[in-house]
Formats: sequence, structure tokens, C-alpha cells
Amino acid sequence: MSVVEVEDRGPVRVLFLARPERRNALSGELITALIEALQAVSFAADVRAVVLSGRGASFCVGGDLAGGMLPEGGLLAAEQQRGQFGALLRAIYDCAVPVIAAVHGDALGGGCGIVAAADLAIADASARLGTPEVKVGLFPLVITAVLQRGVARKHLLEMMYTGEKVTAEHAAAIGLINRVAGEEGPLAAAIALGEKIASNSRAVVSLGKRSFHEAQEQELGAALAMLNSRLTLNLLTDDASEGISAFIGRRPAVWKDR
Repeated sequence: MSVVEVEDRGPVRVLFLARPERRNALSGELITALIEALQAVSFAADVRAVVLSGRGASFCVGGDLAGGMLPEGGLLAAEQQRGQFGALLRAIYDCAVPVIAAVHGDALGGGCGIVAAADLAIADASARLGTPEVKVGLFPLVITAVLQRGVARKHLLEMMYTGEKVTAEHAAAIGLINRVAGEEGPLAAAIALGEKIASNSRAVVSLGKRSFHEAQEQELGAALAMLNSRLTLNLLTDDASEGISAFIGRRPAVWKDR
């Protein structure tokens, strides 16, 4: 059985972390399978948004300390595998379409990092998020890169220094997730959000996603220059012409995704 299960719900592809017996802890196999599934979206023209969810009681409890996070083979082999987790976070950023985390149960350590790397996130009211690594003598170093891009500094450092879990409501207040799901639950809410995104041009949303992340990593002057050139590119797309024409003509746009 695959450790990542794929289900297409119309234009939204749902990727389920499927190690429920380990609370979806991140083994090397799971990390590699997630990277491959995210990269495959680039070649799936009908997929316009991705939702990440977990089978079983939790979203993801982080690295599998007991079952694969610390492989045999020496220091270099272990470092290489940990580097694969960084590649997973990068793959979420680089995915051709927006990635939405649908969080239930626990999202801890690396699981919390996946939530932070996702473009958007919706959590169940009972979900718990956190970086508990310090309690076992580790520090959440790799996920710092994505967490500090979305969570206010003092709130994040409190989470990291104490290792305490936070509620979904608190996670929303500090910018770690977008909102707490209603009665429909986080998966249904995330799919509905993906469907809203899917109603727009895939090409334009993809261009916007890439530009957003690139601008975030640049100083102001370079970001403004890059974004101006991307606007020029955007204006040359068929979908920009269609969108403007549809707006003027007061009709729904028919996207060509180019």
C-alpha cells in the first residue's frame, strides 16, 4: 500500500499522508513519495489546486524518530535524508498550483513545517500544532526557514523554546493557519477553497505563486523590478486578454490556461 494516497476531487487533487499506524510520521519513503506526488502536478493540467491531508487520527506528527528518521549508514547518509525533508518543503513552494493543508489531530515538528510551507491551511477546531523537538533535546532547525516566513517572531520563538502545542484558534491568530474549519471539517473546507482557486486561470495563479515566493526572498528594489517584469508577462497571456474582455463585456471568463 502506498504511503501517499492520491484522490482527484474535480480540479482539486488530494494527497493523503497514509501511515496512520505511525500517525503519519515522516519516514524517508513518505518524504520521497510526497515530493514525487507534488512534482507530478506540473504535468497534470486538469489539477488546479492541491490539498494535503492525513489518514487516521493525525495530520502528521513530524520525523519518525523510531522508524526511519535516523537511518543506518553513518552521519553523511543521515544528513542526506534530512536534506530530503528540506526538499519536500521546497517542493511545496515549487508546486505548480496552490497547496492547501487540511489539518486534523496533531501537526507537530515537521508536520507543522508542512503546514507552514503550504500556501494556505485550514484546521479542525480540536487540532494541535507545535514544535515539540526541544523536549527531546533537538531544535526545530530546518522548519525554521518556513515558519519564520509566516509566524510572528515572538510567537514563533515561544513555540520553539517551550515546545508547547497551540490550539487551532491560536494558530490562526498568529498566522500559522488561515482559519478554523466549521462543522464541515478541514478536508471539506480545504477542497471548497481549492475549488474557488480552480475557478481562476491556472496559468495566472501559477505565475502569481512563483512571483510571490521569489519576491519574498529578495530585497525591495530587486523584488519590485522582478514583479514589474512578471506583470508585463502576465499582460501578454491569453487569459489576461480574456479576463479583461470578459470584465468589460460583463460575462464569465473562459480560461485557456495560457
